[in-house]
Amino acid sequence: MAVTKQQKVEILAELTEKFKNAQSIGFATTTGLTVAEFGELRNSLREVDASYNLAKKTLIVKSIKDALNIEVDLSTLEGQIGIVCSYSDAVAGLWKVNDLIKKTKGKKIEWAASIFEGELKGLEETKEIAGMPSRETLLGRLVGSMQSPLSALARFLDAAAKEVESTGKSKVGELDGKTTEEAPATVVEEKVEEVVAEAPKAEVKTEEAPVEETTEATEETK
Repeated sequence: MAVTKQQKVEILAELTEKFKNAQSIGFATTTGLTVAEFGELRNSLREVDASYNLAKKTLIVKSIKDALNIEVDLSTLEGQIGIVCSYSDAVAGLWKVNDLIKKTKGKKIEWAASIFEGELKGLEETKEIAGMPSRETLLGRLVGSMQSPLSALARFLDAAAKEVESTGKSKVGELDGKTTEEAPATVVEEKVEEVVAEAPKAEVKTEEAPVEETTEATEETK
């Protein structure tokens, strides 16, 4: 079905707005995705505040120029061009699409280029960026790495309490042959210092997500 001039104006305005609000933009050639696969991809992208659009190359190029003043050449790419925009986490949307690319072995969808941190990236750079873990994944790994020393501390305190109860000792500092008079710090204090020293020292920075709903993607065949 032919697209009217008014429809093109509306599509251009929608794409321009998306590009202005995106933390990153990925371009992928799409040749054989089924309707079901498209639906699954879009649902997974909504979960991380990202979107996926199909549009004519001429409209994509013009909207990128209008929104970011960046020249993009898509004329040599075959098939439809899909655009993934990540709004909160610059890597999250790219990571989701990259997961589908790996599942389909690049036969149905493949990277072409991207715009990351305000710069146009080529194919290889785009693949590297899309393969990076998202902020959510990194936070999960950080929490996991911190759980080990904290669990060790909890086990020690539990064992110390049982030892005091079973032996009738009045002080935890009497464990292991030590008394509070023989050592400047109690065994508990020493253990806490050991556990704290093992904990990873990392500063977690969070970013505020833009307060804007992701609109449904607009599909248009080449």
